[in-house]
Amino acid sequence: MIHRRSLIAATGAAFAAPALAQTQANRARTLRLVPQAGLAVLDPFFNPSTIITTHGYCVWDTLYGADARFRPRPQMAAGHEVSEDGLTWTIRLRAGLRFHDGEPVRSRDCAASIRRWGARDVFGTALMRAVAELETPADDTLRIRLRRPFPALLDALAKPGSSPLFIMPERFASTPADRALGPDAMIGSGPWRFVPGEFVASSRSVYLRNEAYVPRDEPAESASGGKRVHFERLEILWIPDGGTAAAALRTGEIDWIEYPLPDLVPLLDRDRNVRTQVYDPNGFLGFLRFNHLHPPFNDVRVRRAIRDVLVQPDFMQAVALPGDWQECHSLFPCSVPGAMEFPPAPRGPQTMERARQALRDAGYNGEPIVHINPSDFPAVTQQGRLTVELMRRLGVNIQTVESDWASVLARRANRNPPTQGGWNLHNTNAPAATVANPAVSFVIRMNGAQAWPGWPDDPAVEEQVTAWLDAADEAAQAAAMRRVQELAWESVPIAPTGLFRLRTAFRADLSGVLQGPNPMLWNLRRG
Repeated sequence: MIHRRSLIAATGAAFAAPALAQTQANRARTLRLVPQAGLAVLDPFFNPSTIITTHGYCVWDTLYGADARFRPRPQMAAGHEVSEDGLTWTIRLRAGLRFHDGEPVRSRDCAASIRRWGARDVFGTALMRAVAELETPADDTLRIRLRRPFPALLDALAKPGSSPLFIMPERFASTPADRALGPDAMIGSGPWRFVPGEFVASSRSVYLRNEAYVPRDEPAESASGGKRVHFERLEILWIPDGGTAAAALRTGEIDWIEYPLPDLVPLLDRDRNVRTQVYDPNGFLGFLRFNHLHPPFNDVRVRRAIRDVLVQPDFMQAVALPGDWQECHSLFPCSVPGAMEFPPAPRGPQTMERARQALRDAGYNGEPIVHINPSDFPAVTQQGRLTVELMRRLGVNIQTVESDWASVLARRANRNPPTQGGWNLHNTNAPAATVANPAVSFVIRMNGAQAWPGWPDDPAVEEQVTAWLDAADEAAQAAAMRRVQELAWESVPIAPTGLFRLRTAFRADLSGVLQGPNPMLWNLRRG
């Protein structure tokens, strides 16, 4: 703590002074955010991480948006009609929607975006299996014809995180889903216009207010409602050192830190020029992800043993303030409806010995185990280091590979054995909105090669995901929700480390900061 506070004092002037005069001159028209991680990849369909979703909400808009209770609300859509048999959904677009290049938003742009999104996103893939045809009978009309009823269709179109359905121009949405879009393709109809010439990967992205944007005539709420922008310019600046970022916030060089370091929050709270608030009341589910493709974590006995030996309070105290975390022995955030908690294993030497025995039974004989961990993402970094320490206590030959977040994401996608650039273990977390039910949760899906990195495979779990999606009423959906959790808890796609709520920090003269799964960069005013 002393080190971080001294760092603030030492670095504050050094960071802020060179640009302070410019900041004062442009203060009224420029908003500066320090995000949770550097922005390296720009395509939100290609990579669904939170920082890319934050960028995505600036550039693109969605047909439907989720409110604070995850309910779908019309966004680009003016409304919809559903046939009596539930097989035909007709969505009409709001008048006046235009892309940043001046072209009107047409239904064929929406259809192409749905196809590209549905080729990678887990909820989108489930929807597309039910889609017989996407029709565009008029520029303002999208018709979705289904092979079978899909009651969760609007929930899919409105999913708020981990690859929302952003509507792109057809010429970009026609790009194969396994090829990432570059800076010149950042043309949407959202409230901000991306400036390609000022983009520096993992360092800075710049946006200008979209003067042609027509917000909905209703209050903003999470990812829904009227997205009104009151600044001329937005700069998303990555400052990897938390102390330096806090110093810049206190001097006014920046306006908002998405995640200040938890041990600096009390200090920021005492600064009359800074405010803090809970980032997302629903919290974040922390977890350890196993790579199911390679030994020893392809053995469910090992995954269960490691899950049971994790001491959640240790992990949570490393990333959140007292009172901002709770134990959560569940595969869904304990803050969402229908989440089931399972009895934790007793703590102590016997549980540790069971884990060692499980490794031996699986044939583990001291082979190197690779844990990938970001060095620049505090809410993940500290949990990863605790995992490495635990593995060493279990006698595992653990090799930690720490690098920047962008490099971790690139390696996480590598399916090769760890000795050939792959990995075994990875800590991370997910906003509750992105893992709130079987359809949106990328961590519970166990559909093999199509699954989120880690690639677990369990047809019984997938069968219950389908049952949840196809449920005709709330009772059937609740039954599927219970069963998918029971099966997945035994199959262990992840090991939860707890539920925590982070604080966000911003200048006291910045009003309109919304709560949600990622920064909502609208509704904000100075003063």
